Amino acid sequence: MLSDEKFYEKAKDFVLVQNVAGKTFTLPEYQEFVQANQKDKSEQTVVLYTTDAEAQHSFVQAAQDRGYDVLELSGPLDSHFIGQLEQKLEKTTFKRVDAETVGKLIAKDDAPESVLSDDEKTRLTDVYKQAISNDQMQVQVEALSPQDAPVIITLPEFMRRMKDMQRTGGGGGMQMFGSLPDSYTVSVNANHPITQRVLSAEAEAGGKLARQAFDLALLAQGMLKGEALTAFVKRSADLLAAE
Repeated sequence: MLSDEKFYEKAKDFVLVQNVAGKTFTLPEYQEFVQANQKDKSEQTVVLYTTDAEAQHSFVQAAQDRGYDVLELSGPLDSHFIGQLEQKLEKTTFKRVDAETVGKLIAKDDAPESVLSDDEKTRLTDVYKQAISNDQMQVQVEALSPQDAPVIITLPEFMRRMKDMQRTGGGGGMQMFGSLPDSYTVSVNANHPITQRVLSAEAEAGGKLARQAFDLALLAQGMLKGEALTAFVKRSADLLAAE
């Protein structure tokens, strides 16, 4: 389908995709299955997918909790296949479940409002920047549901996909993306109870809480390793002892 346009035209009606529950669909069936619930405010149908349902389980679960369906697209050529489908399917876009916070994966008009003032947002951003101390982590405060995680780390869909395509032989202008360092978005949940604790605590205690919440987000992405993981375990034990 990727290399032969005539074959794509024949196969597009019988090729199968599979969701994380193991159910298979043809492309027309799947578009019909998700379009009622997975249209954004621009009337685009957003197809959510995972490349590793186990490693990205927390993000898959968050999407399912919103009533969204998630496809499993874990093959080595799926990044190219996704790009092809976005060109072919009308008003349809694909997003990996961990490319954005769940509320921004499919932008609706019913987004929650922040309980923080502008001054509190600035203070919170400064606390997290100091606690994280990593230029590759771009901190932003977002109005998310109180039930969402206190901190969520994402890599933008475009950058991730370009890197994936380059690794599987994207060639051409994509080579530049493979050599660029990753730049992650650290979304701090303005409406989570931990946020108020961070803001009201003394500087050192607030910084520790912020670092703990950030490390939990790293853990959810499988990015907490080595010395940072050891420090997280020790800090967790200390916090439990303090309670």
